[in-house]
Amino acid sequence: MDFDLSEEHRMLRETVAEFVAKEVAPRARHVDETGEFPWQTLKAMGKLGLLGLNVPEEYGGAGADYLSVALMLEEIGKGCGSTGLIVAAHLGLACGPLAAFGSEAQKRRWLVPLAQGKMLGCLGLTEPGAGSDLRGIRTTAVRDGDSWVINGCKMWLTNGAEAGVAILLVRTGEKFSHFIVPTDTPGLTFGPPEKKMGLHGSHTYAVSLEDVRVPAENLVGVEGRGLAQTLQVLDGGRIGIAALSLGLAEAAFNAARAYAKTRHAFGQPLAEHQAIAFMLADMAAEIEASRWLIYRAAWLRDQGRPYTKEASIAKLVATEMAERVARNAIQIHGGYGYSREFPVERYMRDARVTRIYEGTSEIQRIVIARELMKEAM
Repeated sequence: MDFDLSEEHRMLRETVAEFVAKEVAPRARHVDETGEFPWQTLKAMGKLGLLGLNVPEEYGGAGADYLSVALMLEEIGKGCGSTGLIVAAHLGLACGPLAAFGSEAQKRRWLVPLAQGKMLGCLGLTEPGAGSDLRGIRTTAVRDGDSWVINGCKMWLTNGAEAGVAILLVRTGEKFSHFIVPTDTPGLTFGPPEKKMGLHGSHTYAVSLEDVRVPAENLVGVEGRGLAQTLQVLDGGRIGIAALSLGLAEAAFNAARAYAKTRHAFGQPLAEHQAIAFMLADMAAEIEASRWLIYRAAWLRDQGRPYTKEASIAKLVATEMAERVARNAIQIHGGYGYSREFPVERYMRDARVTRIYEGTSEIQRIVIARELMKEAM
């Protein structure tokens, strides 16, 4: 086994890290405190090809592998959780289903501008009465001649109102299907951005759909296969969220270590007190363990091998780890950790939701257990 990154991967990581240090991290506090959507940063990312990093080159992307995506999201997460989530949702949940299931015409019409950073995309799954249980979805699409007419509502659309196009999972008869819905389609209305605990620069919306009419060719993939397609998309998305969580955890750890080395108590730096040193050691160990779970899941995907279980393990471990690391970083800072003067309270707020979206920790445990039972048969 070779645990070294390739030269290409190292160069990508260095390029993204340099960009984050210059363009992302310095604006993170402003984005958090104002809730300002980081358009300027995203436009710069588009020019670098980061918003279509693993999209095939023939559709406007850079043609990189998924390990590259994980490395990119890890680095962005170190700088700004909000920006990281915007990119993860765009790349994994909007570009992802189009690249995997879209027709040639759909890819030319929608995937190319998404990959080139000319517009953002979003995915709509959750509804007021259907979250982890997607079979509870009630939004419907009914065929009417050469069109589909969609009625219902969705919640928690990351990038919603900022996106140019949404991919929506809706009920078509007794089964479910995906549809491409331009966000300026008549009858589609976004609510105001949700007021959230963290990730303030990444806006999340509810959307209502009243007689929203889209052409028949906007059906993505196979009619009635929407649930299976969604689960495949989420497998990749979970690796992305795990990588983002890893970046948040590394940022929290770096801040805690720096503080522990400079802050003195009882005549010596905090880092020389065993209680603090052991906390830092545990944080480093958990970060390192999570990193290799994430990289392995990404590698399996790139090899074309099954990775559902590994993606869920990576997301479960990394997201719960990120919350613990951020919590302990606050503890090491003491009272300052609870103050907005230091960034660790933001890392904690941003990390908390990673255990919820794209499948809660409880759902990940269900997925892992089911995959284990399949292996035992």
